[in-house]
Amino acid sequence: MKKVLSILSLLLLSIVDFATFAQTQRFPRPEFESGYTQPVTSMPAPRAGIFALVDVLLLIAALSLITWFIHKKRSRTGVVITSLFSLVYFGFLREGCVCSVGSVQNVVLALFNPGYHIPLSALAFFVIPLVYTLFFGRTFCAGVCPLGAVQDVFLLRPVSLKKWLQKVLGLIPWIYLGLAVLYAATGTDFIICRYDPFVGIFRFNATFFMFAIGAAFLLISVFIARPYCRFLCPYGVILNLVSRVSKNHLSITPASCIQCKLCENSCPIDAINKPVEVKQMEDKRSATQRFILLAMIIPALMIIGGWVVSNFHENLAMVNSKVRLANELLHFDADTMKESLEIEGFRTSGKTKEELYLESADILKQFYYGSWILGGFIGLVFGLSLAGLTRYRYREDYEADKGECVSCARCLKYCPVEKA
Repeated sequence: MKKVLSILSLLLLSIVDFATFAQTQRFPRPEFESGYTQPVTSMPAPRAGIFALVDVLLLIAALSLITWFIHKKRSRTGVVITSLFSLVYFGFLREGCVCSVGSVQNVVLALFNPGYHIPLSALAFFVIPLVYTLFFGRTFCAGVCPLGAVQDVFLLRPVSLKKWLQKVLGLIPWIYLGLAVLYAATGTDFIICRYDPFVGIFRFNATFFMFAIGAAFLLISVFIARPYCRFLCPYGVILNLVSRVSKNHLSITPASCIQCKLCENSCPIDAINKPVEVKQMEDKRSATQRFILLAMIIPALMIIGGWVVSNFHENLAMVNSKVRLANELLHFDADTMKESLEIEGFRTSGKTKEELYLESADILKQFYYGSWILGGFIGLVFGLSLAGLTRYRYREDYEADKGECVSCARCLKYCPVEKA
């Protein structure tokens, strides 16, 4: 069944962006000198109330169902059924929006921009999976998120990556989350949504570039389980942190582990921790020295990170349309250069250059301070990652890593232990 779905999906993806190659310029160049008024950019209107409520109710229903399948029925088949429903409804029918992954930006913009009123559905899609994760682990990732579901369809021959490579690639989502927060907080862009590799596929309107990225992720998904979820998803790192303190996380065995090792290779994302033998306890002096060293390294990494990223705050700010337009106007030479459409539109907007420059300067200032915070955050993540490598954890049984495990339930069918 999975192979059939994979073949059908590949055929579908191959024609999604065929029309892109055949497009021609069907509309004339706009004339800004003929009384045209530049429209005011606004956020898309939220979905109608009753339909938004249906989305939220279906989200709760799907989360409740898949949590029941995982924790009570311990059924991988139930997880697959729920994931297929989520892929069809939240993916193709709802076209990937509202999306819990992208809702991070809505929440950030609402916190930093008093004039923005976050849709209740977007807030619900951000909060509800976190609540379920706090109590039951990452059941949202297991099969309710359409981004994870579409990757699981293509997983045919999973291979394991080296631990060091997983650690390095695992830092990317933290950086991506920091950038997404910076751009959302400054009102610049929702980069998570703009560069979502699968939303264009769900909507059948992807550009060739985005289709190529999505196709690449799906091709990689054939061999590497959930590459987007593990090495890029910014919402995933938030769920990772919350899941670490989850009250009732998925357990491989329903009773005592018998050390049969059958689950060892069942997890395609290498989220099963093996037993670790008792080692000689580290002496108090050595432990103190290690703690002092880490206490010095982490703040230093935060300062260095903040300084390095702040030096690129102007480059980061160029994503903002106002900053980009102000820079273009500043370096525009009427004698040798032709006006772009953006400059033509600005001249008819009634706004002066001085006003634009002031707005641009304010945005650059926001990016300067935001870049310091972003760099400090990245330094903190690097420092804590180094600290995690030095920690020793004694473990008697095979256990799911509460942070990395996406509760896909694959390991459950390999465990011979029956529930008492």
